[in-house]
Amino acid sequence: MPVGPAEALDRAERRRLLDGAHHDPHRLLGAHPVPGGVRFRALRPTARSVRLLLPDGAPAELHDEGEGLFAGVLPLSGVPEYRLQVDYPAAEGADPVVLETTDPYGLLPALGDFDLHLIREGRHEQLWRALGAHPMTHQGVAGTRFTVWAPNARGVRLVGDFNYWDGTGSPMRSLGASGVWELFLPGVGAGALYKFEVVAADGSPSLRADPMARAAQCPPETASVVTEARHRWGDGEWMARRASFQPHRSPMSVYEVHLGSWRPGLSYREIAEQLPAYVRELGFTHVELMPVAEHPFGGSWGYQVTSYYAPTARFGSPDDFRYLVDALHRAGIGVILDWVPAHFPRDDWALARFDGTPLYEPVDPARAEHPDWGTLEFDYGRPEVRNFLVANAVYWCEEFHVDGLRVDAVASMLYLDYSRAEGEWTPNAHGGRENLDAVAFLQETNATVYRRCPGVVTIAEESTAWDGVTRATHHRGPGGLGGLGFGLKWNMGWMHDSLGYLSRDPVHRRHHHHEMTFSMVYAYSENYLLPISHDEVVHGKRALVSKMPGDWWQRRANHRAYLAFMWAHPGKQLLFMGQEFAQGAEWSEGHGPDWWLLDETYPAAADHRGVRDLVRDLNLRYAELPALWERDTEPDGFGWVDCHAAEENVLAFLRYDRFGNPLLCVSNFSPVVRHDYRLAVPAAPDRWRELLNTDAAGYGGGGVGSPEPLKAEPIPWQGRSTSIAAVLPPLATVWLVPC
Repeated sequence: MPVGPAEALDRAERRRLLDGAHHDPHRLLGAHPVPGGVRFRALRPTARSVRLLLPDGAPAELHDEGEGLFAGVLPLSGVPEYRLQVDYPAAEGADPVVLETTDPYGLLPALGDFDLHLIREGRHEQLWRALGAHPMTHQGVAGTRFTVWAPNARGVRLVGDFNYWDGTGSPMRSLGASGVWELFLPGVGAGALYKFEVVAADGSPSLRADPMARAAQCPPETASVVTEARHRWGDGEWMARRASFQPHRSPMSVYEVHLGSWRPGLSYREIAEQLPAYVRELGFTHVELMPVAEHPFGGSWGYQVTSYYAPTARFGSPDDFRYLVDALHRAGIGVILDWVPAHFPRDDWALARFDGTPLYEPVDPARAEHPDWGTLEFDYGRPEVRNFLVANAVYWCEEFHVDGLRVDAVASMLYLDYSRAEGEWTPNAHGGRENLDAVAFLQETNATVYRRCPGVVTIAEESTAWDGVTRATHHRGPGGLGGLGFGLKWNMGWMHDSLGYLSRDPVHRRHHHHEMTFSMVYAYSENYLLPISHDEVVHGKRALVSKMPGDWWQRRANHRAYLAFMWAHPGKQLLFMGQEFAQGAEWSEGHGPDWWLLDETYPAAADHRGVRDLVRDLNLRYAELPALWERDTEPDGFGWVDCHAAEENVLAFLRYDRFGNPLLCVSNFSPVVRHDYRLAVPAAPDRWRELLNTDAAGYGGGGVGSPEPLKAEPIPWQGRSTSIAAVLPPLATVWLVPC
């Protein structure tokens, strides 16, 4: 069939196309009816020739228009099915390459109008299914659909290992007012590396990783990776139970882990062979993983994220991470992820000025700059940016079966003047310092996650007295903003006060007794989790046991007493790795916990094993006693027995389950034994026994206590008609229950 010449491209359009600055390359390339037949045009840089392969007839060779463009007109009445046969010159010492492929510019868009509508509205709750790279079959052709949001770009081209990192022949088309650019590439599948070449309004190009990439290269490499999930989940029983999980009325004891240093050098799958068994043996109900989303600098511990949808490749593939979550679930362990929507790094291949303009960050540079970390803040008021983050929260819960999100640095999001001096910030529309856009974003995130993923819990690291962090979003507070909707809030005040008290020599503690009792003044203002996190054992703050005063025996005794006090205090609890066996050195991401301290060949191993055994027993007893968790959010579930014994450094309180069954917790934070120490107890029952004593010899203590049951006596004490006389071991906490 004769091939006639095609009308030459307009010079301006040709230049835009070849420079990667054309918004609609599919209009210029591919097959289109024209007077006299159908015009075919292909852009194949470095090709020697391009032929059309039609269902009938011999190959038809297109005319070379120069600069990689080939075109021609065939006398056809309609656009036929066709393929391209591209002949590339031989590399030195090799044969010429002839490639047959479907023409990507002869295909319709692979993204539907409804998806585009939701994206434009900022309401696509499964945004990851619409944007990014997705292997699929489109119009009967296997390949990958690439989509990216870059509304202010003049043009976008796709580059990758499939086109030798030259995007000249792979320009993408703009899908109108949505700001989305799209290209379906036949023959590209999982494992392919890619980036987007984004041409800004001023014509300057930049290579960008995909913001919606679901996999990324292992740092320091920065390309995105085409991936598709193939993991077969085995946690169906867990997921069925999760839907009815009520964190406020359930035991929740969290072990915080930095995956890169828990056991250095292990992959996700290797960690899955060790972590679930270890956590289960110690009795923790959940692990909290420090951020796993891809980040370029390991020293940030994951808190400077560049790929929000990609688990870090340092330890394996996304399916390998699914395998780890699955293994934890099958061991009965919930998984909480640290999530970082407060800021992102400035790397010029990532989100910063993504399309040549402030896109994910606010336009105002002063507002965009995060004053503490040299990073950028998100523009929570932009619907598409808010959607990017809300969908990301849902993504981890739905695609990776994650059971909770601990949201980092919430306070820095909530306040316009956070770490900013007067004159460095602009009040909101009402003249206040509250970031109303951030408030709306957090409310939407929590409401969406709870609606879509029943049983998942969101946890705020919020260090101020913001009203209503864990109040429902539809309930208005005194400020009229409504609750933020979190399930739990880290109790930073309790952490700061209690560690301050414990770090003092016992002789001085009587002057700071209020630091241990003040938490109960506000204990029911929010739903709290008590955190001893990684932040408290780095940067010169010392490990938990090293914060304690005295010699090695006293430091360990204080450590044990504090943990038992913490486990009995209202609120859930979190402990960072290494503190469960009283590691004396600060945590370092370079080597992680000092596991050798537990080695039987180490002379002091018994000291550390004793503390680990205590943590195990705390968790086991805790899970068995509803009094310690069932009424964490109810004032009637707690009662002081003695909060005024500052001179003695003694604290005593009762916890109750919903049936009124009590547990008595008594802490003696002085280094002296207190014999016949009288404590008020409920009138019934008449006998109490030690359930747990942190001074037990098996934990490394002195073995002081009350081995025999204590009889309640009709001796009025501390406002009650009945009391017991107990032996309080030095620097110890004792739990007593009726017998």
